Amino acid sequence: MALTEFGVNHPLTNKLYSKKLFHEALKATWFQKFIGSTSDSVIQLNPELKEVGDKLTFGLRMLLTGAGVQGDGTLEGNEEQLVFYPDSININQIRHAVRSQGRMSEQRVPYSVRDEARMGLSDWHADRMDVGFMNALSGNTNQTNTLYTGNNSTSAPTTNNQLFATSTSEASLSSTTACQFSLSLLDKAVVYAKTSTPQIRPIKVKGENKYVCFIHPFQTYQLRTNTNTGQWLDIQKAAMTGGNVSKNPIYTGALGEYKSVVLHESTRVPWGIATDTGQDPNSATMLANSNVARAIFAGAQAGVCCTGRKTKASLDATWSEELFDYGNQLGVAGGLIYGIVKSVFNSTDFATITMSTYSAKP
Repeated sequence: MALTEFGVNHPLTNKLYSKKLFHEALKATWFQKFIGSTSDSVIQLNPELKEVGDKLTFGLRMLLTGAGVQGDGTLEGNEEQLVFYPDSININQIRHAVRSQGRMSEQRVPYSVRDEARMGLSDWHADRMDVGFMNALSGNTNQTNTLYTGNNSTSAPTTNNQLFATSTSEASLSSTTACQFSLSLLDKAVVYAKTSTPQIRPIKVKGENKYVCFIHPFQTYQLRTNTNTGQWLDIQKAAMTGGNVSKNPIYTGALGEYKSVVLHESTRVPWGIATDTGQDPNSATMLANSNVARAIFAGAQAGVCCTGRKTKASLDATWSEELFDYGNQLGVAGGLIYGIVKSVFNSTDFATITMSTYSAKP
C-alpha cells in the first residue's frame, strides 16, 4: 500500500514554517510599528533587492534654491542644476539554529521541539533586528560587529546632529542635575530639526507634523522624578490626545507626547562613548560609558531597511530541518536576509539627532 507522507524535509512543510518565521519575527519586532513602505515612515522599507543583488544605492534630491525670474526675464541660460546625494545599504543573511538531543529527551517533556524552535527563532531574529535598528539610528560605533548592526557598519552622529545636556561631548557629561535628560533638550531638538540643512522632515499624522524620540528607561526615570514645573506633567497632559491620531502606529506603546514629539522607551538605547578614558588597550574599539545614554530623535526616513529573497521562492526567510543520528535528532535552522542603515546624505545625518545625557542607574 502506498502512503502519502509530508515529512520534515518535504518542501511544502518547509515553506509553511519559513513564511511563519518571517511574519512572526516582524510581528515580534518592537521597531515594526515604525517601518513603512512610504517616504513618510520613520524607517522606510525598500523592496528593490527582493529580486537580485546584495547592495542598493539610492539618492536624495536636494531642494531647488535658485531665485527664478520675474516677468519677461530671460529664463533660458538661468536653469538650475538638480543636485542628488547618494547613500547605500548592504543586505546579508543571518541564521541561527537549535538541535534536539534525541527522541528520548523529547519524550520526557510535553513540548514539540519543532514548534518551540519556530517560536524561539522568531523571537531571536526579532531581538536581533531591534538591536540593529537602534545601533544604526544612534550611530553606535561602540558596536563593530555587523551581526548586531543590521549587516551594515554604523555611522557616527554628524557634528550638527548631536545634542549634549550642558556639555560639548559625551565624555564630559557629569552627574550634575543639569546634565540629566529634560524636556528642554527636546525643545532644542525640535529647533535643530526645523533649521537643519537639509531640514529634518516630520512624519505626517492626520495632517499634523510629528517626530519620534527613543529614550532609555534611566532617562524616563529622570523625567518622572523631575519636580520642576513643566516637566513630566506636560507630557501626561498631552499623552495620547488627538482622537484618531492615537491610532497611528507611532503612538502604540508610547510614553506620551511633548510638543509634537512622541516619546518611546527602549532598553536598547545605547550608551555613549567614554573618550575621556581612552581606548581599550586590547582593541581599537572605544570604551562605552554606561552612565551616559544616547537618546535618538527621528523624523521621516531616518533609516532604511531592505529585505532579500529566498532562492526559487518569494520568501524573505529560510527554514531548514535536518535529521541526524539515523533520524534520532532533529535540527532546525532559520535565516533572514536583510539590511538596516541610518540615512546619511552628503556626509550628514538626514533625519536623526542624538541627545546624550548623564543618565546613570538610579
